[in-house]
Amino acid sequence: MEMKKTGRVVTFSPGVSVLSYAAVGGRQEGEGPLGSHFDEIDNDSFLGCQTWEQAESELQHRALEAALQKGGMTAEDVDAVLTGDLLNQCVGGSFALRNEPLAVAGLYSACATMGEGLALSAMLIAGGALKRSAVMASSHFCAAERQYRMPLPYGSQRSPTAQWTATAAGCCLLGREGDGPYLTHAILGRIVDMGITDATNMGAAMAPAAIDTLTALFCSTGTKPQDYDLIVTGDLGKIGRDIVADLMGRDGFLLDDRYTDCGLLLYDRKRQDMHAGGSGAGCSASVLCAYLLEGMGAGRWKRLIFAPTGALLSPTTTFQKESIPAVCHAVVFSAQR
Repeated sequence: MEMKKTGRVVTFSPGVSVLSYAAVGGRQEGEGPLGSHFDEIDNDSFLGCQTWEQAESELQHRALEAALQKGGMTAEDVDAVLTGDLLNQCVGGSFALRNEPLAVAGLYSACATMGEGLALSAMLIAGGALKRSAVMASSHFCAAERQYRMPLPYGSQRSPTAQWTATAAGCCLLGREGDGPYLTHAILGRIVDMGITDATNMGAAMAPAAIDTLTALFCSTGTKPQDYDLIVTGDLGKIGRDIVADLMGRDGFLLDDRYTDCGLLLYDRKRQDMHAGGSGAGCSASVLCAYLLEGMGAGRWKRLIFAPTGALLSPTTTFQKESIPAVCHAVVFSAQR
C-alpha cells in the first residue's frame, strides 16, 4: 500500500478498507430520522451507570463491541484503538478501554475527532505500522452541558444558534484488506480562527475551518463538488452549513443539494426542537457509522466526503474572553478501491 501527498492531501493506493462499523445512541437519537439505522438505542441517559461520564464511556464500549461482533472479530484482532471524546482529559475513551487488551491512542479535535482518527489510522495502516485499527468518538448531552455550559437543573434558555450535543458514539474498524467501502484520501485540517466569541454559535465559528479544508481538498485533488455523490460536514448545523454553502459558492465551488451536515441529519429540528441542529464528537461519528457507511454499502452513494469540524474552546478560554479556534479534518470514502 502506498501513500502519496499532494499539497495537504494524502492519497492511499489502494484505499484502506472499512471492515465494520457500529453506532450507539440515546433516546433523542433514537427518535430522530436515523434512529432505525443505529445498532443500539438506550433510552436511559445513564446507560445503567452511576454518572453521565460513566455513561459516555459505556457508549464507546458498546460501539466497539458491536463493531467487532458485526465484523466477526475480537479485541485481539485489532492492533490499536484511536479514540476521543469531549470530556476533560478524554476520560470517555480511556475508561471505556481500561479493561480491554488493546493499544490506545487518545485524540482530541472536539467534534472533528472522528475525522482526525480516520485520517491518522489510514496513514498508520498504509505505512505498515498497523494491520487493523478501531476509530471511535463519543459525546453525551448531559456531560457536555455540565462541562461547557450550565448545570442542567439551572434551566438556562438556549439561544436560536445553539446546537444539541448528541448522546452517541460511533466506531469504525479499518484494515489493509477487505470489501470496502474504502478510505482513499485524507487531509488534516489547519486551525482557523475568524474571531467568533459566541460560544452558543458553534456553526459560525467552525464554518471557516470547513471552507479551508474542503477548498484544499478540491484544489489538491483536482476535483470539484460534482465529482462526489455526497459531501457531509460535521456538526455545523443549519447556520454553519449555510455559511459554508454561501461562501464556497462565491469562490466557484457550488455545493448544491449534494451537501449536507451531520448536525442536520441526526435530528428532526422542527419536531425535536434542536434549534440549529446537532453537535458533539458523537454526532458525526454516529451519523457516519449508522447511516453514511451503510448507505455506501447499499450502493446509495459511490463516493463521499466526510469532513467533521471541531470548535477548540474550553470553559476557561471562554471565561477569558478568547475567540473560538476551529479545525476540520476530512476523508474521502469510495466504493472502488
